[in-house]
Amino acid sequence: MTRDELITIYRLYIDCLNRQDWNALGEFVHDDVRYNGALVGLAGYRSMLEGDFRAIPDLHFRIELLIGDPPRIASRLRFDCTPVGILFDLPVNGKRVQFEENVFYEFAGTRIERVWSIIDKAAIARQL
Repeated sequence: MTRDELITIYRLYIDCLNRQDWNALGEFVHDDVRYNGALVGLAGYRSMLEGDFRAIPDLHFRIELLIGDPPRIASRLRFDCTPVGILFDLPVNGKRVQFEENVFYEFAGTRIERVWSIIDKAAIARQL
């Protein structure tokens, strides 16, 4: 797969998340996906994302930085949102916050097989 093809697939994946099109998630995420080293599988990954949207009803993934080196993608995602309660063990409780996530993906063919994510929780804590 070329770099441009991989980046196109990734952008379609982000669009799938933003639309909360959970039935299409399997087009982008491998059945045996690992998240930060743990085998969560597609069902666990979907459950995690659905939980994120319950905690943050206005959640929107915005790509700030995107680097492709097949079979991997590196992305910096930006969030500007209003979580309804506790977020990452922080009492956000309806306050608008902005933060970033640095995330690496490894693809097997056209689907994400591994995800390594680091969320800037300190940025959230500074805003509370």
